[in-house]
Amino acid sequence: MIETVRKFIEKEKLFTPNASVIVGLSGGLDSMALLDVLVLLGYRCIAAHCNFHLRGNESDRDATFARKWCKKINVPFISVDFDTTRYAANRKISIEMAARELRYDWFETVRRQYDAETVAVAHHKDDSVETVLLNLIRGTGIRGLTGIMSRNKDVARPLLCVTRAEIEAYITEKEIPYVYDSTNSDDVYLRNALRLHVIPQLEKLNPSAKEAIYRTSLNLSEAEKIYRISVAEAIKEVFKDDKIDILKLCKTPSPQSVLFEILSPLGFSASVVEDAYNAMVASSGKVFVSKSHQLIKDRDYFILDQICAAQQETEIIYIDRETKEITEPIHLIIRKEEMPVEIKKNNRWLYADADKLEFPLKLRRWQEGDWFIPFGMKGKKKLSDYFTDRKYNLKEKKEAWLLLSGDGIVWIVGERTDDRFKVTEKSKRILIVEIIDNGI
Repeated sequence: MIETVRKFIEKEKLFTPNASVIVGLSGGLDSMALLDVLVLLGYRCIAAHCNFHLRGNESDRDATFARKWCKKINVPFISVDFDTTRYAANRKISIEMAARELRYDWFETVRRQYDAETVAVAHHKDDSVETVLLNLIRGTGIRGLTGIMSRNKDVARPLLCVTRAEIEAYITEKEIPYVYDSTNSDDVYLRNALRLHVIPQLEKLNPSAKEAIYRTSLNLSEAEKIYRISVAEAIKEVFKDDKIDILKLCKTPSPQSVLFEILSPLGFSASVVEDAYNAMVASSGKVFVSKSHQLIKDRDYFILDQICAAQQETEIIYIDRETKEITEPIHLIIRKEEMPVEIKKNNRWLYADADKLEFPLKLRRWQEGDWFIPFGMKGKKKLSDYFTDRKYNLKEKKEAWLLLSGDGIVWIVGERTDDRFKVTEKSKRILIVEIIDNGI
């Protein structure tokens, strides 16, 4: 395996000979193998460990293990402690995203501090295959199907040339100790579910499924280079001064691909890009929004406008089980009653099955991509389409409020409820919400 990694490093030009390298060391099997290989190849390694404090005593165990191992093999060791949960909450992002941001930001700080050439992390072939499948399930452009890059700026992945099985064999042969992350067996995480359940099923159909997916991702990576050049030329032609010329866009070989590559880096989701693409022949006035920008349809152009900081802040009001009234940003009276309940057929009242709700409820403005199941219907409907059917103008859309349970819309406030949360004969407890001042 050492020779395979050495040739891969040379081929991909990951490090210069005898370079100083920051090695991300979790203490797990992959990173322990990475550190051992790089030391044997003659690189000056500095082990860097992140303690995210997400697994209780297990997190501290990993940090202690990594420190002791580095002392034993005489490799410099540094570590950092993160309050990952607080970081995620403050930025309203997932724990996984928070850990990723914290890890790579710190790695770059350490790299600069030690004047190291590169940061090395332990992703391998199997990780790349899982990433391809993840992106395929979630929906992605061609770039998402190219797998993990061997190098991304100052981060290198020397083990992308070997499989998890090869790493396990290496660790066993050299009798290198490692710690096991218990969350790797928890299939509540999508990546784990793919590794534990989906990929084994694919291997029943084709024992070489992982290698086939990996090879396909490499082929797509080469094709993506040509795609990127072609799209860049098209963007240069159609996108100038924050305006997208729709007539010129339509003349490109793939208008939707070009539009996706312009908008996705600005935070526009694939579904919003599709909506914008479908609106190219629509009348003026349609607006599509990401967290940082809005795209306005104006006759023969799409106009991109950056949203100011005040606009970017999506106001979310949380309503817990005990809340009986809120007065801002709108005035709502909230109560729970046992069945039977007299249901008033008036838009200023919400009646929902309380046992179907996840607290705290959330009150926020509507966003592009929101959907619900209108009361009395079975299928999903995008709110943008619902507002169009109801002939909402831009101001009315902008001022619409939603009441949510988890990620599900319970009520377009003052307008219509969602069928998933309706009161039925089986309902026992009812949440009743009344708008006192329906000025929306």
